[in-house]
Amino acid sequence: MTTTTAQAAELAEPPGKGEAAIKTEGLRKTYKSSRGNVEAVRGIDLDIPAGEFFGLLGPNGAGKSTTIGMLTTLVAPTGGRAWVAGHDVVAGPVAVKRRIGVVTQNNTLDMQLTVAENLQFRSRFFGLPARVAARRADQLIDAFGLRDRRNAMADQLSGGQARRLLIARALVHQPDVLFLDEPTAGLDPQTRVNLWDILKVLHDQGQTILLTTHYMEEAEALCDRIAVVDHGRVLAEGTLEELKDNAGAVTVVTVRFEGALPADFAERTGLSAHPSVDRAEIEGDQVRVFSTDPEGVLGEVISLGTAQGLNVRDAAQLKPSLETVFLTLTGREYRE
Repeated sequence: MTTTTAQAAELAEPPGKGEAAIKTEGLRKTYKSSRGNVEAVRGIDLDIPAGEFFGLLGPNGAGKSTTIGMLTTLVAPTGGRAWVAGHDVVAGPVAVKRRIGVVTQNNTLDMQLTVAENLQFRSRFFGLPARVAARRADQLIDAFGLRDRRNAMADQLSGGQARRLLIARALVHQPDVLFLDEPTAGLDPQTRVNLWDILKVLHDQGQTILLTTHYMEEAEALCDRIAVVDHGRVLAEGTLEELKDNAGAVTVVTVRFEGALPADFAERTGLSAHPSVDRAEIEGDQVRVFSTDPEGVLGEVISLGTAQGLNVRDAAQLKPSLETVFLTLTGREYRE
């Protein structure tokens, strides 16, 4: 067996399901700037077994992309350790790169190549013989619904087609772990859902996937487990149901009035003492109420405001979800 063929065979053997695919201990990244140090990641611990679809959910600037950058060897950690597919990302970056596929937020396709050529060239980069590379490209073209675009130049693809090709290209060498950094950002809702279907199939086939996203519904639809991240820290981690239970997620009632509310609105109106109210928060022109027994709470808040001479601008009631988990953990609305 030649060295090239041996490498190709090794890359085709994913770790057994349940083995650790990604592990971090106190992973940190601090950037130095003229204004002082910026802590992008502040000590993240992860333990992701092979075959799992794991999500890092958080708003823009939460540290998700920096974390992926460290796990894929593109960003050097300033503290802690990380292993991917059994290899230390600092001590063995080449071994890590051979075992991962990465799709970033940016379109990194070679615009001077066709769809098929993008896949074949990437396969050759990972040491696959020419005939194997051509066969692998054809397999992926069919799997990702790109047969009619096989000979199209990369710059002729739609946004959704380009995303599909980027994911297909990341899979040419059958990586142990697939990293997806905001893969559906900027796509229309229908294209996003179509891409979800492809990712679900990959997961069903045993592919380990680490996804970063700021779309709550995306994490809910795809991930086995989710880590909610903000300001470089993991706020909570687990399955969707575990997050709801452990974070004490409740129904959140929000009422916005025309004009700012007095800081003591909840106390003045008796809202904070209401038997169905766990806690009430006043922020500018809105009152946010957290309740495990929300029946009638929305109407009560509106009535209390009206009694104070306040006109309602809008109102909403969120049932326990990832969004209410975030609200419960941070006391503020999820930002993008």
